[in-house]
Amino acid sequence: MSWMLLIYVPLMALGCLFLYDILQKEHSILRTYPVIGHIRYIAEFFGVYLRAYFYSRDREELPFNRAQRSWIYQASKNVDSTVAFGSTRDLRPIGTMYFVDAPFPIQYEDAVETRAVTFGPYCANPFTTRSLINISAMSYGSISENAILALSQGAKKAGIWLNTGEGGISAFHLESGCDLVAQIGTAKYGYRTPDGKLSDEKLKEAAAYPQVRMFEVKLSQGAKPGKGGLLPGVKVTPEIARIRGIPPYEDSVSPNRFPEIANPSQLLDFIQHVREVTGKPVGFKVVLGNYDWLDDLCIEIVRRGIESAPDFITLDGKEGGTGAAPLTLMDYVGLPIRESLPALVDLLMGYDLKDRIKVIASGKLITPDMVVWALAVGADFVNSARGFLFALGCIQALRCNRNTCPTGITTHNPWLMRGLDPTSKAVRVYHYVKNLEHEVGVVCHSCGVSEPRELNRNHVRIVTEHGDSVALAQIYPPKDLGWKLEEFVRKKTDK
Repeated sequence: MSWMLLIYVPLMALGCLFLYDILQKEHSILRTYPVIGHIRYIAEFFGVYLRAYFYSRDREELPFNRAQRSWIYQASKNVDSTVAFGSTRDLRPIGTMYFVDAPFPIQYEDAVETRAVTFGPYCANPFTTRSLINISAMSYGSISENAILALSQGAKKAGIWLNTGEGGISAFHLESGCDLVAQIGTAKYGYRTPDGKLSDEKLKEAAAYPQVRMFEVKLSQGAKPGKGGLLPGVKVTPEIARIRGIPPYEDSVSPNRFPEIANPSQLLDFIQHVREVTGKPVGFKVVLGNYDWLDDLCIEIVRRGIESAPDFITLDGKEGGTGAAPLTLMDYVGLPIRESLPALVDLLMGYDLKDRIKVIASGKLITPDMVVWALAVGADFVNSARGFLFALGCIQALRCNRNTCPTGITTHNPWLMRGLDPTSKAVRVYHYVKNLEHEVGVVCHSCGVSEPRELNRNHVRIVTEHGDSVALAQIYPPKDLGWKLEEFVRKKTDK
């Protein structure tokens, strides 16, 4: 009897599925090809994983290819990352980047420690740090408590900062005592009154934590410039809802901009207010598209005085992508970091504001080559989110917005989250930072400079349409924008 059940039960199930498929009207393929049509949906579901592990070549997968992921896995595990028999990187396509080695490189014993940089010289509590690579904004909510714990413990061990993201400060951020950058999003989660306005009292409460070193006003982010943050209701647990000041299990949707900030002047007012209330350095995060408003911002800073400037600008490229976002925004809106970073640095230098306003670059800067490029272009610091997710064990399953992350990073499912041990993963975060810094140093010494921030655009060459390369300094020469200031003064005088 049992063997008959083994035969008849599956046959009956297939028969029921056959009837359902030919009678339903929603899926044409299933209606025309009952039962076997499901193979198409199965193949589509597993296709992303089959491509990742079997079919894609080492350097062709997106958003991050196997070569990039493998380097991070090896760095975070602190194992040998050397290769043999030559590079698999194609050096011919237009835009390919080379670094210029010096005939007499810096000997390791002559290298110097990464110099300290100070944020907020005009505020009550400036922040001085030697960190070079830091952890970019990821909210408690978008990632799990175990992930936050691992990142914060790893950041403490490595001596770098962790950006809280727009979800507010949680106990998991504070536990390790690492340096924190508290981000204020358009919804002001963690810093809002019941009616959604900015709360000075909650700003003061956050500033009272000694490890909160700076505040960042988030105008936009790479995954979705022009749209606010989105945390699906399934991930809004009661604890997350309490921290954010919103109802649990409802979609957490931030406005697409601050109601209080509609122009550069209001942005400076907002920054100055937060700086006065907290006594700590304040900057803003943005994805560049239109450049014109930056001229207005810089001119307004010059008019008000150098102390009115933001203490830093975090520039995110459209490549940024940890947040859930509409595909159209992710694919088409905003400028890539390769175009926007040189433009921002040039503009600040043209108005003689580069020393005052520190530049933090973000957007797929996860491996030594991209960190070196960003520093050579003019960034003072590099932030990474997804690089650290890979260090935690991310396998690029592309389920970040579904609460089903198999590695326990972007889920609040207790069983899935259990797989991520904060203590062991914190060690991987530490090793990733240290090996990344080491490899950046190796490139710097090869280029003939003793410290990463000594790199400049003459150390980078880009392949042109003719097949040869030119120095980045030729593509992006220094700009003198003094004439814009003169024009501004003249217009004011005429009025």
